[in-house]
Amino acid sequence: MNNRLIVHLIGKILMVESAFMVPALLVSLIYKEDETLVFLASIGITFATGLLMSRVHIRKNKLSARDGMLIVSFCWILISVFGALPAYLSGAIPSYVDAFFESVSGFTTTGSTILTDVEVLPKSILFWRSLTHWFGGMGVLVFTLILLPSMSGQTQQLMRAESPGPSPSKLVPKIKDTARILYSIYAVMTGIVVVALLLAGMPLYDSIIHAVGAAGTGGFSCKNLSVAYYDSAAIDVILSVAMIAFGINFSIYFMMLTGKWKDIRKNEELRAFLICVAGAILLITLDIRGLTDGILSAFRYALFQVATIISTTGYATADFNLWPTFSKMLLLALMFVGSCAGSTAGGLKQIRLVVMVKALIRSAKQVVHPRSVITLKTEGKTMGNEAVMNIGIFCFFYFALIGGAALLVSLDNFDIETSFTAVLATVSNIGPGIGFVGPMGNFSIFSDFSKLVLSFCMLAGRLEIFPLLVLFQRATWKKA
Repeated sequence: MNNRLIVHLIGKILMVESAFMVPALLVSLIYKEDETLVFLASIGITFATGLLMSRVHIRKNKLSARDGMLIVSFCWILISVFGALPAYLSGAIPSYVDAFFESVSGFTTTGSTILTDVEVLPKSILFWRSLTHWFGGMGVLVFTLILLPSMSGQTQQLMRAESPGPSPSKLVPKIKDTARILYSIYAVMTGIVVVALLLAGMPLYDSIIHAVGAAGTGGFSCKNLSVAYYDSAAIDVILSVAMIAFGINFSIYFMMLTGKWKDIRKNEELRAFLICVAGAILLITLDIRGLTDGILSAFRYALFQVATIISTTGYATADFNLWPTFSKMLLLALMFVGSCAGSTAGGLKQIRLVVMVKALIRSAKQVVHPRSVITLKTEGKTMGNEAVMNIGIFCFFYFALIGGAALLVSLDNFDIETSFTAVLATVSNIGPGIGFVGPMGNFSIFSDFSKLVLSFCMLAGRLEIFPLLVLFQRATWKKA
C-alpha cells in the first residue's frame, strides 16, 4: 500500500475543494452577508490541511487497485467532513452531524436534507450547498485528474474506483484528456440549462442553483417548495429534459460530437433508459389524470416526477405521496433502477438491468437445452461469465446494503414505508422517499445514529459500494 502517495493525493484534492468554496465566498460578498469570514475560515482550514498532506514526500509514483479504492474512499469522506464547515461554523446548521449529513448529501448528489426551512439560510450557504452537487456529480477525482501531472498511467485506478457503472471507458487514449472532455461537456450543458431557465423567467441566482442541481442530478433547491414554487410549465419542461439528459451516459454526447451515430443507435442501455422513461410517463399520466386539470396537466406532472426520480435528482413539483398506489409503485421501481452508467445519476444503472435480464433469459433457455452454449452479448460485444457474475455480485451487495441499513434505521421506530424508502433514497442517491421523507418532508426526524447510517448509505451508493467495503477488509491494511 503506497501510504505516502495516498496522503499526498488526498491533500491535493482538499486543496481543489478549498478552491471550489471561492464562488460561495464571492456570493457572500455580493450579497454583503456575515458569512464572508466563515468561508474565509473554511477555505483556510481546508487548504492548510490539504497543503500539509500534499507536502508528504512520495517515494513510489505508482498506484495499485487497492490504493485507488482507498484514495477514493478517504477522499469522499474527507471532502464531506470539510465541506460541512461553512454550514456548521456559520450556525446555519448547529449540529455537526446534521451539517455532515447535508454535506455528504450534496457531494454524493443525493439531495436528502435535514433542513425544514431553506429560505431562511444565507444565499452563500445555499450556493455552496448546491455547488457540492456539481463538484460531486461528474466526480471529484475526475476533475482533479485534469489538474494533476501525469502519474505513469496509474490514474486509471482512480477513475475506475470513482466512476459509476460496471466499466468506465476511455473516450480517448489518455485518461487526463478523457476527464477534460467529460468536464467540458458537463460545463457546457450546465450553462445551457442556466440560460434556458433565465429565458423561462427564473432569476439568475435561482437559475444557477437549479441548473447545477439538475446537472449533478442532486436536487437541492433554494425554495422550500422546490421547483413547485415557480408553478411554471416552461421551467418544469426545461428541468425535466435537463434531468433526463444528465441521466444519459456522457460518452453518448461524445459520440454525437464525433458523428458516431451508428454506435449510438446500437447502445442498448440508452434504448432501455428511454423506454423506461416513456413507459413510466405514459402509465403515470393515465393513472393521475383524474387528480389534475386534464391530460396535459397530468402529463406535465408525470414527466417531471419520472425525470426527477429516474435521474435520481429529487426535485419536486407535486407531492407524489398523495398519488394512487400504482403510480407510487412505479416511482419506487424507478428508484431502484436509476439512469445510465457514466452519467451523474445514481441507482443500479440501466446497463446492469439489461445484463441481468439477458442472463435470466439465457438461464431459462439453458434449462430447456442444458447442453447448449449461449453467449451473452451487449451492444454486439460478448460478455464473459466473470463480468456477468460481477454484476450479479454487485446487485446482491446493493440489496444487502439496503436491507441491513433499513434494519438499523428501523431502531428509530418509524413506519416501514418511511424507514425503507429513506434507505433506498440514500443508497440510490435520489433524495426524497415516501412517507415522512417524501418530497415535502425531510430527514430531520431521524436520530444522529440513523443520520450517520444514511450518510454511509449515500457514500456507498455514490461510490458503488466496493471502495468503501475495502476499508473493512483486514487484508487492506496489511503490507503488500
